[in-house]
Amino acid sequence: MNKLKYTRNIGIVAHIDAGKTTTTERILFYSGINHKIGEVHEGNTTMDWMVQEQERGITITSAATRCNWFYKKKKYYINIIDTPGHVDFTVEVERSLRILDGMVVLFSAVEGVEPQTETVWGQANKYKIPRIGYVNKMDRKGANFFYVCKQIKKKLNSNPIILQIPFIKNEKFIGIIDIILNKLITWDDKNYGMKYYINDVPKDMKLIYDKYKLKLLEKLSEYDNKIMDYLLINKYISKKIIISRLRKETCNMNIIPILCGSSFKNKGVQPILDSICMFLPSPLKSKIIKGINIINKKKCIVKPDNKFHFCSLVFKISSDKFVGKLAFIRVYSGILETGSFVYNTRTKKRERISRMYQMHANKQIPIYKICAGDIFAGVGFKNIKTGDTLCDENYPILLEKILFPNPVMGISIEPKYKYDIDKMSIALSKISEEDPTFHVKIDNKTGETIIYGMGELHLDIIIDRIKREYNIILNRGVPKVEYKEKITKKIKHREIYKKQTGGRGKFADILFTIGPYKKKGLKFVNKVKGGNIPKEYISSIEKGFKNSMKEGPLLGYEIESMKITLLDGSYHSVDSDSLSFEIVAKNGFRKSSKKTNPIIMEPIMKIEVFCKNNNMGNIVSDINKRRGIIKGIIDINNNKIIKSIVPLSEMFGYVTILRTLSSGRATSSMNFSHYDDIPNYILEKMLKETIN
Repeated sequence: MNKLKYTRNIGIVAHIDAGKTTTTERILFYSGINHKIGEVHEGNTTMDWMVQEQERGITITSAATRCNWFYKKKKYYINIIDTPGHVDFTVEVERSLRILDGMVVLFSAVEGVEPQTETVWGQANKYKIPRIGYVNKMDRKGANFFYVCKQIKKKLNSNPIILQIPFIKNEKFIGIIDIILNKLITWDDKNYGMKYYINDVPKDMKLIYDKYKLKLLEKLSEYDNKIMDYLLINKYISKKIIISRLRKETCNMNIIPILCGSSFKNKGVQPILDSICMFLPSPLKSKIIKGINIINKKKCIVKPDNKFHFCSLVFKISSDKFVGKLAFIRVYSGILETGSFVYNTRTKKRERISRMYQMHANKQIPIYKICAGDIFAGVGFKNIKTGDTLCDENYPILLEKILFPNPVMGISIEPKYKYDIDKMSIALSKISEEDPTFHVKIDNKTGETIIYGMGELHLDIIIDRIKREYNIILNRGVPKVEYKEKITKKIKHREIYKKQTGGRGKFADILFTIGPYKKKGLKFVNKVKGGNIPKEYISSIEKGFKNSMKEGPLLGYEIESMKITLLDGSYHSVDSDSLSFEIVAKNGFRKSSKKTNPIIMEPIMKIEVFCKNNNMGNIVSDINKRRGIIKGIIDINNNKIIKSIVPLSEMFGYVTILRTLSSGRATSSMNFSHYDDIPNYILEKMLKETIN
């Protein structure tokens, strides 16, 4: 329990190029894990270990590591997950956030709150994760700390509370003024910032320090009457009281402590580690983990205690050419030793964990025992998937599953050489096991293999991985958008399935209504009375409708949602069976769905373009040509941020076009927003192309 108190499971998250990996590299260096600082631009970072990551200078897969940090003479055990910032790899963020107790959100002091930051922030709200904000890149020209803090409050609808003020002299970032300590902290450039100095706040910074110290205390007084009383009588408030209240309200998600620094210049990283220890929760104080006891079907709470029954969640699957399939696991309760058996509540089978590792990016450090609150990788599973609950067979618990977004883009592929067909199938199978947002389908009409992902970059990386890791060269088709179909009209339909073959025949009869539904998935309502259809066949009918949703009536795209109300029907005591009722549901859907005025929906992307003033006109004009809608234009440091929404089908190759329009000066970020009805003229064109 004492170790649990000093354990922190945290993630480093942000928009692409905000400095996540750079910050993590410094954390590993200052905590003594690494003896050399890796740099993203040099391609030698610990956390970006994939070849593609080192070549492109971006994080593609979330990497886990562990370090120790001494704060106030206490040893803290910090498990860190460095996540990607690109929207195409949002699955890595989603599954990491599911198992974290806290996180550090990075913001660029120049660009501020960017689209992927907003997405990650929403994901963190969903999982109720306390967080610290860190405004990075304070050394950059155009850095504006206080403007970014205003953005955090306005754009993210949050309550930031400034704990550090940047100290800038002659337009150069020197260090930080810590409001709680009432000290100026500066770093020694000669030893990579390992050594730092604590001095009194300069006289010319006293006014601004007093201003933000008062703001800090006023904000805390909203949650603590004791601090309010001290303020009213102008009494000294101890650091201990301030830190205690900050920690409590951070863990309650009422406030976001904001720090600042420049990770690349080795300034401001040690205070991040101190703040992780001070303000973010241990597994003991983290959110309550709930599950369902699969024996009695009752809800239960998983206690973060070594003495409690073992319970854990698989949040990632990875293939390793040396050890095989690695399952990344967060332990919520109990103790597990190498060679022990665990129970998988999905497969309802026991699995033996033959080896366990403490991960350090792509390096495995063997361990023989793990406890509540730990994150580790296990080997030896026969059947394992992301989201599986592994627990004590005598106390089987099912934890909430991890939900992943559906892919929005696909391309057809084929091996350059025919003898690689089987190898390609194996490679695709392994990658789809690792990545829940990567899907593989065979087109029934053309026989093509189509792979689906979250964007062009996502699919480019997968094709590159297949080439490097499996030595298979692929030919690729043009990108395809993953459209969806939608039912817009409610109708009633009767379907009878009757087949006689000389012996026992087939018979099923159903009467149902089919119509639209606001939420995702199938809403199935059974209103059959009097036993006209036996209960054992009802689930087969529902299964038939559910499977039918995979192929819509217009162009064969998936139907996102619909409501089926089963009204009546009949059966034959000899000829009826489950298969007959599943088939009649499929036939009924195929015939009735064509009469529901189905329409096609397309994915709409949220785009932000960061450009110079003189390029804005051409960029806005180009967005309009792409059926885009401008949502706003923001001025920031003599630059423009153009916000818009644009259909994904119009955005293929946009990065190249944007470079041309801006002479290489503009940058863009794209994020999935929603599905919307496709215009009639485009639908008519798609239907004509299908007929031809």
